Amino acid sequence: MTVQVTKTTPFADQKPGTSGLRKRVPVFQQANYVENFIQSIFDSLEGFAGKTLVIGGDGRFYNDVAIQKAIRIAAANGFGKVLVGQGGILSTPAASHVIRHNQAFGGLVLSASHNPGGPDGDFGIKYNIANGGPAPEKITDAVYARTKVIDSYKTLDTPDIDLNTVGTQMVGDMVVEVIDPVADYAALMQTLFDFEAIRAMFAGGFRMTFDAMHAVTGPYAHAILEGLLGAPRGTVINGVPSPTFNNGHPDPNLVYCKDMHDLLMTADGPDFGAASDGDGDRNLIIGKNRFVTPSDSLALLAANAHLAPGYKKGIAGIARSMPTSAAADRVAEKLGIEMHETPTGWKFFGNLLDAGRVTICGEESAGTGSDHVREKDGLWAVLLWLNILAVRKQSVDAIVREHWKTYGRNYYTRHDYEEVDAAIAGKLVEDLRAQLPGLPGKILGEDLQVAYADDFTYHDPVDGSTSARQGIRIGFTDGSRIVLRLSGTGTVGATLRLYLERYEAADGRHDLDTQLALEPLIGIADALAGIKSRTGRDTPSVIT
Repeated sequence: MTVQVTKTTPFADQKPGTSGLRKRVPVFQQANYVENFIQSIFDSLEGFAGKTLVIGGDGRFYNDVAIQKAIRIAAANGFGKVLVGQGGILSTPAASHVIRHNQAFGGLVLSASHNPGGPDGDFGIKYNIANGGPAPEKITDAVYARTKVIDSYKTLDTPDIDLNTVGTQMVGDMVVEVIDPVADYAALMQTLFDFEAIRAMFAGGFRMTFDAMHAVTGPYAHAILEGLLGAPRGTVINGVPSPTFNNGHPDPNLVYCKDMHDLLMTADGPDFGAASDGDGDRNLIIGKNRFVTPSDSLALLAANAHLAPGYKKGIAGIARSMPTSAAADRVAEKLGIEMHETPTGWKFFGNLLDAGRVTICGEESAGTGSDHVREKDGLWAVLLWLNILAVRKQSVDAIVREHWKTYGRNYYTRHDYEEVDAAIAGKLVEDLRAQLPGLPGKILGEDLQVAYADDFTYHDPVDGSTSARQGIRIGFTDGSRIVLRLSGTGTVGATLRLYLERYEAADGRHDLDTQLALEPLIGIADALAGIKSRTGRDTPSVIT
């Protein structure tokens, strides 16, 4: 079959963010937009002739169209085989596992993660490398450079393949295998966790609810929770993936999962509640009368990981993104293992995981994972929590309180200001950055002394690379912190994220309201950055 070379012109807006290229659907629907970006990815890679490429997505609107385009371009560029999830479905962690399990060259993950979907919603494409993790900056920088000069792309004139039937088809000389999206992932989970113990816990009357948010984890949760683990039918809610996420926002936080939170705070509510996001890489954990922050969840999972078969020998180390609270640092110190602070973006954990330096990683934005894949993994976190509950035979609340009595509590919150004018947000950050050299030693608020103030620079201990300007940090002598950064996952304007943290010792007060406990830091942050006056926002868009 003859390869078609189609002339094109560059688009100026195809710079990948922390998780690939994300734009509104109408942007991707422009003629040649998807083709330009995928061809630019392939033009930036070498040695894939005859190799295997994995393709899958979260089922959002335009997923099916983009997958057909990607398959034709892959065939025209010389890939030997494509593995694609049935119906175009593959959760992001499952895609990572399929890449690793099949020793594929890499993969295309079509998702905008936790962002809304639909004809006017968001879409995204990112490239994952052979280790199953997101492409490092050297590749994404090369892709962006290519997008600015690309003048043609390769494709084939072939009919759409049948994505709904498991089996093998041909596109030109390339084999396309449609695979069960759940099977390999479910098998992997059974090697990590004590399914018998969890099954016995459910048989004993343990009740949970899992909200798949009409997103990709529905099929996985139905198969694993209600199937393999025997949870009662109805445990999984909103379990059928929808191109529009049923017109919802598939972000597992206390705003979009408020009904679940309220249910868990009642006497008649279940013992455990959890949720995952659009592409299955984030998690929300709530016990009866206890919401577990993502930062605390990371620390608790690391401290208790040895209770699961896959981690019974202990963990090598822990890594967290810079804005994530230092709760995990205290666990690492007690265990005598390595602790790493990285920029935001899961790709920064890849080298540490590959080198065996860390086993468990996490981000305050509800992403947690381990060395079983090279992405964060929402359902993995839920299953590890269930394993811990099955072994310890305590409630989530009791486990959390016991943890604080051992390690102390890091009161922590994140304030998001979404869709802020990009110029205003950029100037706000620049002006705050200019203040940093003069802050150390100053007393702010009533009695908080600044210990350090910088713009975080990360030096990768494995490959020696440096990533600068990764977020403003202002630390105080009592362990409190203020962090401010611009997010790279939005699609409109700028998202300004403010992170606030205060440490309370093991013998201190652990029952304060989080926002009240952090009120002095909130005031200091606004005085320094002028967020309210500059953005015109009296309150954040989302508080987590």
